[in-house]
Amino acid sequence: MRENLPVLQVVVPLLAAPLAFLVRRPRLSWLVALGAAFWAFFAALSLLTGVLASGAIGYEIGGWEPPWGIEYRIDELSAWVLVIVSGIAAVVLPFARASVEREIERDRIPLFYTALILCMTGLLGIAATGDVFNVFVFLEISSLSAYGLIAMGQNRRALTSSYQYLIMGSVGATFIVIGIGLMYSMTGTLNMADLAERLPAVAASRTIPVAFAFLAVGVSLKLALFPLHLWLPNAYTYAPSAVTAFIASTATKVAVYMLLRFFFTVFGAAFSFEVMHLDRILMPLALVAIVAMSLVAINQENGKRLLAYSSVAQIGYMVLGISLASVLGVAAGVLHLFNHALMKGSLFMAMGCVMYRVGSCRVEAMAGLGKTMPFTMAAFVVGGLSLIGVPLTVGFISKWYLVQAALEKGMWGIAAVVLLGSLLALAYVWKVVEVAYFRPPPDGPGVREAPLSLLIPTWVLVAANLWFGIDAKTTAGVALRAARMLLGAGS
Repeated sequence: MRENLPVLQVVVPLLAAPLAFLVRRPRLSWLVALGAAFWAFFAALSLLTGVLASGAIGYEIGGWEPPWGIEYRIDELSAWVLVIVSGIAAVVLPFARASVEREIERDRIPLFYTALILCMTGLLGIAATGDVFNVFVFLEISSLSAYGLIAMGQNRRALTSSYQYLIMGSVGATFIVIGIGLMYSMTGTLNMADLAERLPAVAASRTIPVAFAFLAVGVSLKLALFPLHLWLPNAYTYAPSAVTAFIASTATKVAVYMLLRFFFTVFGAAFSFEVMHLDRILMPLALVAIVAMSLVAINQENGKRLLAYSSVAQIGYMVLGISLASVLGVAAGVLHLFNHALMKGSLFMAMGCVMYRVGSCRVEAMAGLGKTMPFTMAAFVVGGLSLIGVPLTVGFISKWYLVQAALEKGMWGIAAVVLLGSLLALAYVWKVVEVAYFRPPPDGPGVREAPLSLLIPTWVLVAANLWFGIDAKTTAGVALRAARMLLGAGS
């Protein structure tokens, strides 16, 4: 079975999706989804272990050699993303059982789990495939599922938020498929490794820079890079709590993976940064995102919207590291993929606990929750400290590597912006902490702590925030190996 793991990683969840719908019963649908997520996580860990021990793993679909056939190729970066997506799914699904029963009508719950598994499958497929058109196919699978998941939110604005995401997501997907089509017209291949070999011969033509531009815009839309982020705040705010926790921790991370894969593997770092000067676009946008979106987050009165704008700022950190185009900078971006998934997953799950008991995520509704929901708010505090970048949390590790990468290039101003972003994060995290711990609860029936079925998964991610903040040897090592592979810097 081990040699077939690259394809089983995607096929098993894909087959589980219709099964979750056919069983019709909410509890059975949840069990099918849970089994698919844990299988995917097991497979991802096995693939990551194999890649670290023996190098990249290739799998030829149907025995057809690339570029004639479709190849799944797992290297350090793709295995890393597979672990992030499947790991978050394996934590969110136990959380989802009680949360979904409270927020979604009973007869729609099997549809919910079907869509969630399909979304996970699409994201896993993007990371596993070595074929650029397959990237587009899996992107559409994950996106269409996400649109449906967001539309299931309780608030009527969930539907309009989903529609806005659909429009902008479709525009981004169109740009991506046009870019892929232009590359195919010039090279006659869709295999990533084959494209990387053939593109230099035609790079001087007008078509390849145009394809590059289309892909840059399309991928930036998908990863919600400022100012193409307008779909994200409403989508995160009005989606069901479990959906927000899953998508916020995975979807934009996979889009950043696409950015890395297209512009480092397919086009090559030399063409992307020395010929097309991609850094001149990414770096200013990332810096503006870090500062501007943090300032916008400070002024939000809804906890989920506050965290949504924080996510746009955090995407800025990832893109900033990538824009430095150095081993340390790219490693910082790759490392933050994992670290931000942990911190933002725990924060949105804490908000889900608040939603379960209070029925609202408005900041003013959290008055006194530090006393009445101590474990929930403690989880929020630890996640918030990680966003700020306090030592012993994963957020500190990410920012440490990012500051080192900036100083390595003598860019003191960038290091200053990273530190400024931490101060702004302190301001919006404190906004929630002040209300929860220093304001009395409202009169009336007391609010109870969230049930263990919600708290345990939340605290699993909180514990991971602390564990990988204290011992970052493994995560930083994988990130550095992935960065060296992307930049062709050897080991």
